[in-house]
Amino acid sequence: MKKKGILSVVSGFSGSGKGTIMKELLKNYKDQYALSISATTRKPRVGEVEGREYFFKTPEEFESMIENNQLIEYACYVGNYYGTPRAYVEEMLEKGKDVILEIEIQGALKVKEKFPDTLLLFISPPSAEVLKERLIGRGTEDMDTINKRLSRAFEESLGVENYDYFVINDDLATCVKEVHSLIQNEKSRASRNINYINHIREELKGFSKGE
Repeated sequence: MKKKGILSVVSGFSGSGKGTIMKELLKNYKDQYALSISATTRKPRVGEVEGREYFFKTPEEFESMIENNQLIEYACYVGNYYGTPRAYVEEMLEKGKDVILEIEIQGALKVKEKFPDTLLLFISPPSAEVLKERLIGRGTEDMDTINKRLSRAFEESLGVENYDYFVINDDLATCVKEVHSLIQNEKSRASRNINYINHIREELKGFSKGE
């Protein structure tokens, strides 16, 4: 009896390293995971490929997906739509792949509403000071932008208790192993194995009748 994959959402403060963790998971356990690819109405950046970084859609195409319930969740950021296509996720789960969505808190909670079995993991640095150091160390943004990200991180922290697990990213390799273990251990949860339980129950019923 083939097990269906686990749907997981990984969120974290900007600078928490969640993107790097996703890449390491896919590299280390490439046959186990599928990273969901978002649809967006923003224009492709240099080097981005259709179906790899994003599914690029026109606003009309995206709104049609909304109307036809083809998205698990969606949101509008800076004038562009971003969303998670339902078909790809469901196809991967049926194949037994564990699908990971890397999205923000608001989207994560929407996914949990639609799919109560979704596993929510939040990635955090060991301290706010380390978070600030990492953002500065990236060297890609000015201090004004960094301060805005830190302010946003405080707002996001108010919703973290809604997640199933809170994972500290102090050492990358350790964190990747922990995230992998949490997702894989979830497969042993009794509520996820009802079909197995019912199958064994039916077999045991035969024994109880003396068969």
